Amino acid sequence: MVPIKFGTDGWRAIIAQEYTVDNVNRVAEGTALWLRQHKASSVVIGHDCRFGGKLFAETTARVMGAHGIKVYLAQGMVSTPMVSLGVVQHGADLGIVITASHNPPEYNGFKLKSRFGGPSVPSEVAEVEQLIPDQPRAVLPSLAEMEEGGLLSYSDLEEAYFVHVNTHFDMHALVSASGSLAYDAMYGAGQNVVRRILPNAHLIHCEENPSFMGQAPEPIHRNLSLLSSTLRQSDKLLVGLANDGDADRIGMYDEHGNFVDSHHILLLLLLYLHKHKGMSGKVVVTFSVTNKMRQLAEKYGLEFQQTKIGFKYIAEIMIHEDVLVGGEESGGLAVKGHIPERDGVWIGLLILEFMAKTGKSLSELIQDVYDEIGTFAFERDDLHLSEDKKQSVMKACSDGVYTAFGTYEIIRTEDLDGYKFFVSEDAWVMVRPSGTEPVLRVYAEAPDSETARAMLNAAHKTLLA
Repeated sequence: MVPIKFGTDGWRAIIAQEYTVDNVNRVAEGTALWLRQHKASSVVIGHDCRFGGKLFAETTARVMGAHGIKVYLAQGMVSTPMVSLGVVQHGADLGIVITASHNPPEYNGFKLKSRFGGPSVPSEVAEVEQLIPDQPRAVLPSLAEMEEGGLLSYSDLEEAYFVHVNTHFDMHALVSASGSLAYDAMYGAGQNVVRRILPNAHLIHCEENPSFMGQAPEPIHRNLSLLSSTLRQSDKLLVGLANDGDADRIGMYDEHGNFVDSHHILLLLLLYLHKHKGMSGKVVVTFSVTNKMRQLAEKYGLEFQQTKIGFKYIAEIMIHEDVLVGGEESGGLAVKGHIPERDGVWIGLLILEFMAKTGKSLSELIQDVYDEIGTFAFERDDLHLSEDKKQSVMKACSDGVYTAFGTYEIIRTEDLDGYKFFVSEDAWVMVRPSGTEPVLRVYAEAPDSETARAMLNAAHKTLLA
């Protein structure tokens, strides 16, 4: 019996090793038992573009059917935000997405979505985890039997999402601006809906390919060389957008082919929604996000809160409070006026609309941000270490062993989730083990890229000594 644990964002495992039909059956059984305990009666299920997605989604649906739970099953690949929106629109009690998000192609996963249209809160996920049985459920109804008995309906979640976008954006502005956009789907689930919303966009990696050409579909610079070079070589294309495998994360490029990270995108969202659109609300970010978000929120007189890493912590606040902008360093961002869910397509559309409304390029809008709070740069490295070495580094952080990284002396430390070592009030190094991958993440923020990289290199030497 393989123990199944949910990480920062769901259960993930390697297909045909731990991620099997039987183990998906077990996770679905635990989920169904939780739904029954809470007197819930319906669920929305969808899958992205990974190997076996349809099989695993249908297995999950059949387990639900065995418990008499009504299933709204997506047809074809869908993004995670489409499932979350579907939960709200169907009035369902839970959403389940078969996806491993940005993990390498050999992985698949199982995400839970609350009835509010965002990640299930950690306490509920823990309850589901405790209910997962040691053995799979042996007898399951067929999909045909479920449909005949009224326990299964097929739902066009992509069409529902497309209609939702049309009611919330200036579509004339978006379509007019779409010719200046290069979009890299990374072979992921955003490809079809972006093709519909932005018909004139230049499309990259917008075909179904469950192998992702051997590359993890994470929208960070090292994975997006073609998107960057395409923008550098074109006079017509002025902005680049990329989404991960299930299209809930975002990466962007300016007209010069320079990567625009999630920190800058968060600041742009706050600038657009508050200063240009006059909206207000709380600003909520995770521990690894730039401190410039706190600075800009305070400048605008907006309440600010920092959470542990994992979008589920932001979503829990969005459910109960008026949040204007929420986000995490890894590219999961959310805004007021949509569901409490990170959505890489939605955020990309907002930035494109911002550009269209102001007539400014992305680099010009970023300069507007710098005019508000000053320049900064952010770097991150993922170190693949042995488990023993990773644990020894984290113990050293906990024990206060580190007093400097090279010539950068540590003046104070924060430990909300991982360890953030400040070397000045506007420069810091952070160390944290990943919750979903066997890596140690090391981050650095400084007023410029050269200093951030130097700090990161110095930290590596100290941590790996």
